Amino acid sequence: MSLKKDKQKVLGETFDDERVKGFLNVVAVGETDPDFTALERAYRGMKEENFETFVKFFTEEGRNINSTNANGDTFLQVISTHRHAGAYITALKNAGAR
Repeated sequence: MSLKKDKQKVLGETFDDERVKGFLNVVAVGETDPDFTALERAYRGMKEENFETFVKFFTEEGRNINSTNANGDTFLQVISTHRHAGAYITALKNAGAR
């Protein structure tokens, strides 16, 4: 499964800490690590500043920032070619993603 290369704007939603933390709760999809799925859901559903907060909560829980999908790619590798992913990439790298 491939992500779109361009981030779409998320409009009109307010993300308090509890809403952001809600993205931590995921179920495994096929062979993909649930931590990867959580990162993907947050990326697709959050603005940059909310994603940065999510990554903070994610790492505080001891989740794997370098988890992989079924193809063995980290989330950082997957979004590294997306034109509008700069702030998301920075948030991941600041948390130790490679």
